[in-house]
Amino acid sequence: MIDLNLLREEPERIISLVKKKDPSFAIERLAELDSRVRALRHLVEDFRSEKNALSRQGNQGVSEETRQKAQELSERIKRHEAELDELEGVFKDLYLRCPNLLFDDVQPGGKESNREVKAWGSQPTFSFPLKTHVELGKALGWLDFEAAVAMTSSNFALYRNEAVRLHYALCMFMFQTAQKHGFSPVLPPFLINERALEGASNFPRFKEEVYAIEKDGLYLTPTAEVNLANLYRDAILAEQELPIRLTALTSCFRREAGGYGAAERGLIRIHQFDKVELFTLTKPEESPLEQERMLACAESILQSLGLHYRVMLLAAQDCSFASSKTYDIEVWMPGQKEYKEVSSISNCTDYQARRCGIRYRSSSTDKPRLVHTLNGSSLALPRLTVALLESGQQADGSIVFPEILKAVTIGV
Repeated sequence: MIDLNLLREEPERIISLVKKKDPSFAIERLAELDSRVRALRHLVEDFRSEKNALSRQGNQGVSEETRQKAQELSERIKRHEAELDELEGVFKDLYLRCPNLLFDDVQPGGKESNREVKAWGSQPTFSFPLKTHVELGKALGWLDFEAAVAMTSSNFALYRNEAVRLHYALCMFMFQTAQKHGFSPVLPPFLINERALEGASNFPRFKEEVYAIEKDGLYLTPTAEVNLANLYRDAILAEQELPIRLTALTSCFRREAGGYGAAERGLIRIHQFDKVELFTLTKPEESPLEQERMLACAESILQSLGLHYRVMLLAAQDCSFASSKTYDIEVWMPGQKEYKEVSSISNCTDYQARRCGIRYRSSSTDKPRLVHTLNGSSLALPRLTVALLESGQQADGSIVFPEILKAVTIGV
């Protein structure tokens, strides 16, 4: 959540910043509701104080006039408390839907305004007609989408043989790389509750995208970011504990409401996928540098695999809901003839920390401050698999994998 004090003290600036990211969000309505809720709370508190004063007078005997006034105050308090409860509910729902504020170096606009900040390697060339990962995977008996549909539904994947070995080799390689960069491993539950999703900023705005286990009031995690964001919920950390760097390898589940296009066949966009997540809690002044550090970790994986990629600084309206600044890493997919995102590295400043109540302080006498949280994919497995299949394809339909993966325990 954004800092409401900023909205109260600098309404024009904050309204402008929110509109830069989401022109459709009713930030003026949020400011109005905030003012009305505070005024109504103050009114209720005044009535309660007045009633308490009358109660104290009653110790010396209660007159009919005092009794009548106390009754009127009780009715007013009851009526205004009901009004306050309703208004606070409307306010909270809108407040939780308000996007985070952007850093100054984030350009206005949508996807068309995203800016390339760096690139590594070059697009591979081939002397034969290219195939997509779907064609390659089916011919080799590695990808079986028909079987996945039969046992589940569309837009799920079933891996076989070398594709399975590749999958786990990549998992271990990325997990090991994250640990080399100082991220401590975590294995969280894949089921999470509503409070966790609200704390990580997925609820209420993106509730339709999450798979629900309604009988138990639980949900399948859409990303390990949710789990890691809640690991230190309501904690007050010591300054010397920061930064805390965490990594988790989990399956992720997303309904992806809105359907799929023809260009997103195969593994490009599926409902279940594995991902190695990076997550950091740090002091506010250190979060910009930490974002660059996380970006370097994710980049190192693609460089080790010899895959051509570019890094994009996302424009305002393409940044994620909770992010103040996001880098996307887009890998080149020869069979698709385009770049596709395999990682987003986001600085969420104090937005998630405010929702989760995560603070730190320098000493026992200092006032606690909110930490900054950052997250990043390092990396999403399906699209990385696509890039490796399509980049490593040979004229005879076989695949040559990067040498570095052969050193990973499971091998390919």
